[in-house]
Amino acid sequence: MHTRTLGTSGPTVSAIGLGCMGLSFAYGPAMERGAAIALLRGAVERGVTFFDSAEVYGPHTNEDLLGEALAPLRDRVVIATKFGFRNANPQDGLDSRPETIRAVADASLRRLRTDVIDLFYQHRVDPDVPIEEVAGAVRDLIAAGKVRHFGLSEAGAATVRRAHAVQPVAAVQSEYSLWWRSPETDLFPTLAELGVGFVPFSPLGRGFLTGAITADTSFSPSDFRNSVPRFAADARRANLALVDRLAAIAADKGATPAQIALAWLLAQRPWIVPIPGTTKLHRLEENIGAADLTLTEADLNAIADALATIPVQGDRYPEQLTRMVGR
Repeated sequence: MHTRTLGTSGPTVSAIGLGCMGLSFAYGPAMERGAAIALLRGAVERGVTFFDSAEVYGPHTNEDLLGEALAPLRDRVVIATKFGFRNANPQDGLDSRPETIRAVADASLRRLRTDVIDLFYQHRVDPDVPIEEVAGAVRDLIAAGKVRHFGLSEAGAATVRRAHAVQPVAAVQSEYSLWWRSPETDLFPTLAELGVGFVPFSPLGRGFLTGAITADTSFSPSDFRNSVPRFAADARRANLALVDRLAAIAADKGATPAQIALAWLLAQRPWIVPIPGTTKLHRLEENIGAADLTLTEADLNAIADALATIPVQGDRYPEQLTRMVGR
């Protein structure tokens, strides 16, 4: 597996990480624990060293799962987790008060069965707590040896700049993929200037860019995508045109649409590390294969042409979640 460094101050990790939310949360029933542990350990065996969790995933159960799975392999992996929701429940609102950050860090350390969190993100920017106080609290945790690096999730460029002035930000995590490219203009110039890495979540469009989802696909009642405008049947039907174009490019490369989508992300900046999630070993291996796929200038031009001529239909979040991003 190729490696990349997140910005100028962040950790060196596998070029493709693993987003672990879906093992426990958001996309239907949680994965059976033994199978999930086998998947996580299988990822390490295949060269993945970067694992992303959060206290809200489950809640708490995802961190506990990673703790059990990765404890025997702790010296080989980089673990990221997040704070910022009151009571570890997005429905209860935001809470990034310094005392809460400290309490969450201690609880996450216990669940992760480790003495240090490699990358500690603020999950969403809290408008009631100045970002300087948040950065200061994480700076204190770094000084105490409980955290190695500070990150922000779905933060705006101005907030990143203010936080970075107090405690260097190693990475910003936000949605970014072939069907959500806003970070290119809103965020990337600031990250490049400050030397901050970027971690795209949902790099496969919550599964849509794999080609496995059609307008007729039915999701589990507990699947988050039921509430996402981009996954309404009419939007899916329209957006399949982009997947069809990707499939044609993939066929010419002897690859899959998912591999093209991930290779495209890797080609955008050397400090980008996508974290696709999966519950299936063969999909994990498929995703990892994207790190060895080189897109030529002609390939990138063909993808750019598809993006320019096929507008994506539907918002990426329901309205209540849209209000929490880009602050």
